[in-house]
Amino acid sequence: MKYLCLVYAQEDQLHSLPESPQDAECMAYSQQLTESGQLFAGQALEPVATATTVRVRNGEVAITDGPFAETKEQLAGFYLIEARDLNDAIRVASQIPPARVGSIEVRPVRELKP
Repeated sequence: MKYLCLVYAQEDQLHSLPESPQDAECMAYSQQLTESGQLFAGQALEPVATATTVRVRNGEVAITDGPFAETKEQLAGFYLIEARDLNDAIRVASQIPPARVGSIEVRPVRELKP
């Protein structure tokens, strides 16, 4: 089953704390997951200030700068993985380096039905 592991962290702490992961460590973990056949995709995201939110209401497109919600932690990246079950997905998520300074939301991917 596919799971999306969403990486959340406070942007000002993501790279500034002593336990903060470096890009090389994240890339190494991604490579390990790729070699095991568990990683489908994963990317770090640019800072939340670069985000644009798009909504369509009554046929009208509304665009606002930034994310919809004001939160302490921002979406920093994601890993799309294959896991046997939720416990396996949690095991993978617990080893994602930014989990040390933020949090990882694990969500099953729902396959769309035609």
